Amino acid sequence: MKYSIHIKQSLSYFLLLGLVACSSPNETGDATVADDPSETTADHTYRLTATQFQAAGMQLAQLASHDFHQTIKTNGLIDVPPSNRALVSAYFGGFVKDIALLPGEVVRKGQVLFVLENPDYIEMQQEFLEAKGQLSYLKSDFERQANLVEDNVTSQKNYLKAEADYTVTRVRYESLKQKLSLMNINTDNLTEQQLRTTIAVTAPIGGYVTNVNIAKGQFLNPTDVAIAITNPDHLHLELLLFEKDLASVAIGQPVTFNVQNDTQREYAASVHLINRSIDPEKRTASIHCHLADEKNTQQFSPGMYVEAEIYTHSAPALALPASAIVNIENQYFVLVKQTATPDAFTFIRRQVTVGTTTDGFTQILNPTDFPQDAEFLGKGAFDLLAE
Repeated sequence: MKYSIHIKQSLSYFLLLGLVACSSPNETGDATVADDPSETTADHTYRLTATQFQAAGMQLAQLASHDFHQTIKTNGLIDVPPSNRALVSAYFGGFVKDIALLPGEVVRKGQVLFVLENPDYIEMQQEFLEAKGQLSYLKSDFERQANLVEDNVTSQKNYLKAEADYTVTRVRYESLKQKLSLMNINTDNLTEQQLRTTIAVTAPIGGYVTNVNIAKGQFLNPTDVAIAITNPDHLHLELLLFEKDLASVAIGQPVTFNVQNDTQREYAASVHLINRSIDPEKRTASIHCHLADEKNTQQFSPGMYVEAEIYTHSAPALALPASAIVNIENQYFVLVKQTATPDAFTFIRRQVTVGTTTDGFTQILNPTDFPQDAEFLGKGAFDLLAE
């Protein structure tokens, strides 16, 4: 029997209608309860008039087959790929001359983060300019010796020496050029009048600053981490899964999750990667999940704790509308229709064992306790059983 919900009547309105309906005799002359809208006996039998049933918007329901997802509950964190994290240092040590960043600030790729100062920087630039000057002369001499040895005008020894001098200096020149490039010094325009004692350290990625570990005047070694940057463009879930559940998880399975600051709202994701390496201490594996809506992630931050459910598969089971089941002190009850006449309904309270709830329907684990054609109070059970 298909169950649908139309309106919700308040209990007070239900009581009022009951009193009005019961204050006058019915068509058959049977007496009704004048003080209560329904009659309840010691064996938990409930009697309702047809007027009360209709006025309260009550509905009947039957056990029907519905698909229920089998899920695995887990937890984890919102994270970003390693390529979206950067720990910024400097290839060459120096004193911090300028720093004006705070955690939380947004930076773009290539933006200057801080400035270092060290007199040793001049020495490297000097060596580069010297190698550059020598290289021009040695190249000319090498080419001249090559022509002379070809014409047998000079000895092979002179040619080999010119070649060696040119090669050594060229290697030194290229090496210094690469080092200066790591210092963000443009060697194309470098002259003896432009030697500098400062270098600028720039952001390798865009994102926001998560840590600032330096201050003005501090000496920064090449091994020290000065700034940490995170790019939140590709947030994903990293879930922990116990090894006993690993065989049930497959790529593409849907995932729902919520975050601690909004536990009532569910978000969607899907399994993208499964790391089948088991942590020897925790006996867990990591599951990488992609968010269903990667464009609207402003409410998420890397490191947020999440609780999630992985939907492994679905199976049919007999169920009732969730509104037909009432929880009383952690025990679950339904109202089963015993009799029905044009003027009244009689229901009896019965205990049920419930499973999961999906799309407004709750799985009944003891369906054989009821006749196949049994009818239940699908809407309005709470108002009666909560009295």
